[in-house]
Amino acid sequence: MGGGGGRRWALLLFFVAVAACSSAAAQEPNTDAFFLSKFFSKLGREAPPSSSSGGGGAGGVCSWPGVTCDGEGRVTAFSAAGMGLSGDIPQDTVGKLARLERLDLSGNRLTALPDDLWELGATLRALNLSGNAIRGALPNNVGNFARLRALDVSRNAFAGALPPALGSLAGLQVLNASGNRFQGQLPAAVVLGCGSLVAMDLSGNALDGDLPDLSPLRSLAYLNVSGNRLTLSVNGAFQEQLRVIDLSNNRFSSFNFSSGYTGSSLTYLDLSGNELHGEFTVAGRFRNLKHVNLASNQLSNGSLLMSMSEISGLEYVNLSSTGLHGQIPAQFSSRLVGLKVLDLSRNNISGVVPDLSSLKLQVLDLSVNNLTGEIPVTLVKKLVSMERFNFSYNNLTVCASELSPEAFAAAFARSRNDCPIAVNPDSVKKGRGKRKGMKLALAIVLSLFFAVLALLCLAVACRRQRKRSDTLPVVKQVSFKEEPAVSGPFAFQTDSTTWVADVKVATSVPVVIFEKPLLSFTFADLLAATSNFDRGTLLAEGRFGPVYRGFLPGGFQVAVKVLVHGSVMEDQDAARELERLGRIKHPNLVPLTGYCLAGDQRIAIYEYMENGNLHNLLHDLPLGVQTTEDWSTDTWEDNNGGVATVNITAEGTATWMFRHKIALGAARALAFLHHGCIPQIVHRDVKASSIYFDSTMEPRLSDFGLSMIAGTSTDNDLLHHSPGYMPPEFSNSENAMATAKSDVYSFGVVLFELVTGKKPVGDEYPDQKETSLVNWARAMVKANLGSSIIDPKIRDTGLERQMEEALRIAYLCTAELPSKRPAMQQIVGLLKDIEPKAQLLGPLMARLLDEPSVQLLESGYSDPNITNDGLVLETKHVNTKHDTSQLDLNFKAAAAATATTRLEAAKVILEFLKG
Repeated sequence: MGGGGGRRWALLLFFVAVAACSSAAAQEPNTDAFFLSKFFSKLGREAPPSSSSGGGGAGGVCSWPGVTCDGEGRVTAFSAAGMGLSGDIPQDTVGKLARLERLDLSGNRLTALPDDLWELGATLRALNLSGNAIRGALPNNVGNFARLRALDVSRNAFAGALPPALGSLAGLQVLNASGNRFQGQLPAAVVLGCGSLVAMDLSGNALDGDLPDLSPLRSLAYLNVSGNRLTLSVNGAFQEQLRVIDLSNNRFSSFNFSSGYTGSSLTYLDLSGNELHGEFTVAGRFRNLKHVNLASNQLSNGSLLMSMSEISGLEYVNLSSTGLHGQIPAQFSSRLVGLKVLDLSRNNISGVVPDLSSLKLQVLDLSVNNLTGEIPVTLVKKLVSMERFNFSYNNLTVCASELSPEAFAAAFARSRNDCPIAVNPDSVKKGRGKRKGMKLALAIVLSLFFAVLALLCLAVACRRQRKRSDTLPVVKQVSFKEEPAVSGPFAFQTDSTTWVADVKVATSVPVVIFEKPLLSFTFADLLAATSNFDRGTLLAEGRFGPVYRGFLPGGFQVAVKVLVHGSVMEDQDAARELERLGRIKHPNLVPLTGYCLAGDQRIAIYEYMENGNLHNLLHDLPLGVQTTEDWSTDTWEDNNGGVATVNITAEGTATWMFRHKIALGAARALAFLHHGCIPQIVHRDVKASSIYFDSTMEPRLSDFGLSMIAGTSTDNDLLHHSPGYMPPEFSNSENAMATAKSDVYSFGVVLFELVTGKKPVGDEYPDQKETSLVNWARAMVKANLGSSIIDPKIRDTGLERQMEEALRIAYLCTAELPSKRPAMQQIVGLLKDIEPKAQLLGPLMARLLDEPSVQLLESGYSDPNITNDGLVLETKHVNTKHDTSQLDLNFKAAAAATATTRLEAAKVILEFLKG
């Protein structure tokens, strides 16, 4: 017994020892795997699962998401961005990764830095701590990072002075400390020591004092110190390579460039919201400037406007509340051909309003000035296509019959409406009332006299004609091109169908335009607007019928969609349904602006979308190639008789930020239809070619609610769903019923398209035998190979993890069972969780780190005056009482112009770095 017991104890001790050795081997102390496992455990999280054997060993940790290793299995890059981590960054974790070059802990709720973080000075090249809650001073130990090239500590709670030790970072190229509570002056040591800086953003702090001489920063291309308390003067020795200067919302009293500075590279200049006074000279400078904002200063020179007219590339000009006097140069219309935003409000500008109709204006504000005279008719006609315009509080005369009384009152307050009596009878002055009865009586007598005379002449002519008809044959010629016919019925042909408008008199059939109830349009106007629905105005033939381009009186450009199966509803029911659809307003829906009931035909009139659709954008179709229900890849004559074209593949659209914007916009539109409308609206045909882009490249979903009116809502019609977008439940006619979840499936296909760049069917799907995008993409996502199917065009333009997450969202949307698919409300929330920020510095990181797929500086420049929050109805707060037609879109066009300019500036900086 005693000997046996001793052996059992010995055996037990042996197994304990083996277990201990195994545990030690699995989690060896002082290894990179040990430190990262400790990092997660100290923050209350489990370490990510390893995709290979080895447990916590080097091989295992190198397969963790966000971890990059060198050839020896040592960690060189670690990203835990956006993981919801909270608390202090623990000691003896990331600070012990001896070969770490890139560290990204952005987008969490971390509150303090570890003391050993500064031990990474010999290796660290990029550090991103943005979007956390780190408080206190930024230690001088930051100077230990001798090899640092990019530092982002933006959007935290850092306070105190900027550490002078930043000046020891001689190789630093990007510095972003915006959105903190830094105080005091910008240390001269930073300017003198950081000679390699390309981009510096210190906006949104409490810095004060003078802006130091920046001439030592010979590589600086981007400077943003807006939203501080900087005072006195800017006597800048700025370098010529500067592309972006934003000094707005400070307390500068003067701004003087050095005598030799021409600003030849500058594209963006914002000095608004300061205390500048006196003259501001732009003559002979800024030949490449696109965006200038000098608003809310006190400038006195009357020659500033004339000087601005010399800068031909300007797209955005805001000189509001600057005390300007003088006149608006007529040269604006011939030289500033690309101008999109012009705000000269609240000044002392006099003279007349020049004809600016040839410009690409989206926003025009000339209110609160001393302008006189008549507004040019051509400019008034252009107003209906603008996002915002205001001529109030001047002494102007205008005839704006295209506008509703409410719009006129808002945009032309204290202006005189000089429309003819027939157009606007309310404009007749009271002083003429005494003569009204006499004129009316005289008009009646004269009308009767000429009517009798006309009848006599007609009788004589008919008698002569009867005599001639005995010997001459009767030949009836009708020229649709020269003079539209007014009596029907009317038959029209396209390549695939013939449709008939059973209308006896075209002028007796009204056309309803929701926003312009006082305008009297008829079917005859539609005939004239479309050249009698001539094939030359035919844009496309889609599921619902042909679509034509038209120009209604007043220059109102529309897309006219004929619902060829429109007889399914009675006239009264169809009108009621179209009226309901016309009241549905959302920034991401193509607005239905009117309709016409022409016999059995139901004609829907839409706002014209001038920048094409998503299908063309993704698949690089040239202009002129017509796709299903595409009315925007065409050309049309401009006011000068030339031909204007829309380039839907312009630079800036092939980015992850833009693709995400499209996905989120379309998701918001569907969520609004599903959850914000009573009764619920199911779209039934969501696809890439039904997502269009307006003048500011905002995505808009079209054709919502038309299925019931067009008679395509039956089970049999659902089986003819667009190829590649049809949910699996539609394959069985017995179960084919369109629901919100079938829209979700189709949206998932669109989301797959946005991330992969592939067509839903008929494309090449590498490494798979699948014939559809959904089957291929789902198989790749399920195999954790999502990163390999990202569109190469956008891979290097954003965070790869966000694109992979978007693929996973699309995977959820395209689940085979409808019950497994999320609601559109949830999809909006998921997409917002991976929303890239509108910034400039973010794209620089990929180049700085020589690793395009890792962008550690995610949070760069953002304009505090332009946000998306006020432009959309958030579906998580959907309330049917919300009147989305009242959403404030005043800055929408300005935002687009601003974003485009900054994107171009970012590209210029990237090219600078490559050189």
